[in-house]
Amino acid sequence: MSKPFKGTINVDIRDSVPDWEPFEPPKAPDGAPSVVYIVLDDVGFSAMNCYGGPIETPNIDRIANDGIRYTQWHTTALCSPTRSCLLTGRNHTRNSMACITEAAIGFPNASGTIPPENGMLPEILGEQGWNTYMVGKWHLCPTVEMNVASTRRNWPSGRGFERWYGFLGAETNQWYPDLVYDNHPVDQPKSPAEGYHLTEDLTDKAIEFIKDAKAVAPDKPYFLYYAPGAAHAPHHVSKEWADKFKGRFDMGYEAMREQTLARQKQMGIVPADTELPPVNPIGTPETRKGPDGQPFPPLDVTRPWDSLSAEEKRLFARMAEVYAGFLAHADHHIGRLLDYLEESGQRENTLVILVSDNGASGEGGPDGSVNEMLFANGIPDNIQANLAMLDELGGTKTYNHYPNGWAMAFNTPFKMWKRYEFNGGTSDPCIISLPSATAGHGEIRHQYHHAVDIVPTILDVLGVEAPATIKGHVQSRLDGVSMRYSVDDPSAPSARKTQFYSMLGSRGIWHDGWKAVTTHPTLSGWSDFNDDTWELYHTDVDRAELHDLAAEHPEKVRELVNLWYAEAGANDAFPLDDRSPLEIILTPRPQLASPRERYTYFPDTAEVPEAQAVNIRNRSFTIGALVDIPAPGAEGVLFAHGSRFGGHALYVKDNRLHYVNNFVGMAEQKIDGTQDLPAGENLILSASFDKDGEDPPHVSTGILSLYHGETKVGEGRIKTQPGQFMFAGEGLCVGRDSGEAVTDDYPNGSPHRFTGGTIKRVAVDVSGDPYVDLEREAQAMLMRE
Repeated sequence: MSKPFKGTINVDIRDSVPDWEPFEPPKAPDGAPSVVYIVLDDVGFSAMNCYGGPIETPNIDRIANDGIRYTQWHTTALCSPTRSCLLTGRNHTRNSMACITEAAIGFPNASGTIPPENGMLPEILGEQGWNTYMVGKWHLCPTVEMNVASTRRNWPSGRGFERWYGFLGAETNQWYPDLVYDNHPVDQPKSPAEGYHLTEDLTDKAIEFIKDAKAVAPDKPYFLYYAPGAAHAPHHVSKEWADKFKGRFDMGYEAMREQTLARQKQMGIVPADTELPPVNPIGTPETRKGPDGQPFPPLDVTRPWDSLSAEEKRLFARMAEVYAGFLAHADHHIGRLLDYLEESGQRENTLVILVSDNGASGEGGPDGSVNEMLFANGIPDNIQANLAMLDELGGTKTYNHYPNGWAMAFNTPFKMWKRYEFNGGTSDPCIISLPSATAGHGEIRHQYHHAVDIVPTILDVLGVEAPATIKGHVQSRLDGVSMRYSVDDPSAPSARKTQFYSMLGSRGIWHDGWKAVTTHPTLSGWSDFNDDTWELYHTDVDRAELHDLAAEHPEKVRELVNLWYAEAGANDAFPLDDRSPLEIILTPRPQLASPRERYTYFPDTAEVPEAQAVNIRNRSFTIGALVDIPAPGAEGVLFAHGSRFGGHALYVKDNRLHYVNNFVGMAEQKIDGTQDLPAGENLILSASFDKDGEDPPHVSTGILSLYHGETKVGEGRIKTQPGQFMFAGEGLCVGRDSGEAVTDDYPNGSPHRFTGGTIKRVAVDVSGDPYVDLEREAQAMLMRE
C-alpha cells in the first residue's frame, strides 16, 4: 500500500471502520489535461510547409497555428537515442542508448536497455491517474528481446504503457507491417488490396484506445504516444498520394534548397543572412582520407544534380514525390486524430506536441534505391531496372529510399543528415500546442532546447512532480528543463545553457550560442579522436554552421572542447565508438539460444523473427514437413520465410508439392513436384538444397530437390541470396505465410493457410558453417535505422 491504513480493525467487522484511500487507484486532478505526443520519423527540419518546406501538411499546420514552433530544438541525430530522451528526460548516453539498440556494445552508455532508474513518462503518469497508450514505433529494446520468448521488461508494456499497438524495431513495411498488440504478435486486420496502410491502422487504434476508456471514465485524462512509421524508409504510400506532388521536385535538390531557404527567411525561421553550405560539406572519397589513409564513407556523398543523367533525374524526382506523399498521408491521419479530439470536445484540454526524432535520412546513399534489400545482399542497383519500377515506387512491389541529395534538401539550411552532430542531424521540428493557453498561437520561438526538455515540459504543464522512486527504483536526475516559460515570453533567454552531442564518432557541444563540432565521419573507423578537427560556429547568427571561426577564436575552441569532455564524463558517454558497421555487428551480444543443426517449428505459433530463425545462407539445407493428409485436396503453405523482396517457401498446390526461392525480389526460382501427393499419416514432404558452388558475391548455387518421403519428385538448379531476406518483419511461419507473400503462386487467399490436412511439425536441417556477409549485414543493420 502506498498510503497507510487509517481505519479501525477489530475482531468483528461491526466494530471496525474501513479506509478505502490506500486501496484506491490513482486519480489525476480534476480537469487535468490529456497529452497527445506525436513523434515523426526521419522528417528533417525543412520538409514541412510550416518550417518553409515544400510538403504541405495542413493538419500539422493546425497544431502550429494553435501553438508555437521552435526553430532551435534539437535531437541526438538518431532514432533510439532520441526516443529515449523524449520519454525519460535524460541524455541518451545516460539512457544506455549511445546508438540504436541493434548496435549495443555492452557498456553502460550503450547496452540498448534503458535503466529503471531513468523512469519513463508513462510510468510517471500512469501512477498519477492518467491512462497511457502507445501506437507505432518503439525501437527501445535490444534485438534479442524482440520476440515472444524474451522478457517484456523493455517492451512498451514493461515501461508503463497500459495498451500499445505497433512495431518493436527500427522500421517495418507499411503495407505488411510487423505488428505487436500489447505483448504478442498479431496479423494485420486486412490486406493492401482491401485498403490497408499502417498509418491508418495506427490512427484507428489510437482513437479506439481513447474511446474505450472515455466510455467508462469520460473525465479521466490520458497520455498518448503516437509514433507512426512515417517518414522512415521504406517510403510506402499509394500512387494517389505520391501523384499530388507530381513535377514538384523536377528542379532538383539544390534548387529546392534555395527555394526553401528563401521561404524560411521570409517566415523568420532562420536569420535573414543565412547561406547554404555545399552539398558535400565535410568531404568525399576523392577529397578526404582518414589519419591512417582510411577511406571516406562512400555512402555519405551527395551527387550534384547537374551531374545526373536525364533518367536519373526522373527517378530521383519520383523518389522525392513518393516521400512527400508519404509525409502528407501521415499528416492526413494526424488530421483524423485531431478531428476526433475536436468533435468529442477534448481538444481544448489536450496538450499536443509534435516532433521528429532526427534529421532527414542519408541512408539512401548517393543513388537511393527501389529495393534496399539489394544493397543488403551486395547487389548493385541498376538504373534501367529501377526506372522500370518508376510507377511502382511507394507500392507493395518496392522497398524504397531517396538519395542523399533530398536529405540535404529536407534539412535546409543545414549540413549533413541523421547520424551527424551538425544541425542537419540534430535540429528538428518541434511544435507545442495547448489551445487553452492564452499566448503564442501561431508564433515562432528561437530559444535553444533539446529532446530531453520535453518530459519536464509535460510534467510542468500537467502540474506533476517527477517522483523520487518508480517501482522501488530510486530515480536519477532529469537533464531537461521545462520549455513552458517560452510560450508567454518570446524574448526570454534560453533556459538551456549547454548541450553535448555524441553519435558514432561525430561530436558536438553547444554553450550559450556557440557550438564546437567535429568533422569526424560516422562509422568510419578512423578513431584518433584526440586528433579530430573541431570547427567553431556562432549558431545564434549562423544557424547553417557555415562560417568556421575556429582560427579566429582558438581560446573559444579550447573552452568548448574541454566542456565537451566534462559533459561527456558527466553523462557516461564513453567509450566513443566510430567503428565500421562490420566491427559493430561483430560485438558479442547475449543470445536466447545458440545456433544448432536442426530447428523445429510448429503451426499456429507466432512468426519467428529472422534474427532468431534458422540461417540457410550459403549452406546446404533440408526443409521437412511431417503431415497427415487423409485424402486428396490438401493445399496451402507448409513453410515460408521472407517476402517478395527475398525469401523461400514450401507449399502444396493442385495436389503437387512446390518450392520457390525468391532471389532478392529479382527472380522467382520455382521447383514443381511431378507426382500427386500421397494420402496417409506421418508423411514427410521435403525440399533439399545441395550446394555445389558459388557465384560472387557469395551466392550459393546448387540443386533443389523435392521429395515425398524418400521418393524424389522434382529438382532444379537455384541460387540462394547471401544476405538477409528482410530488414524487419516477414519472419518464419509454418502453415501460413503472414504479411507479404514470398510468391503470388500460392493457392488460397492470404495468409494462404494449409488446409485439407494437418501439419505436425516442420524441421529444418542445416550442415556446414553458414556464410554470413558480415559487412553487408552490418551496413544493413544501420541502414534500417
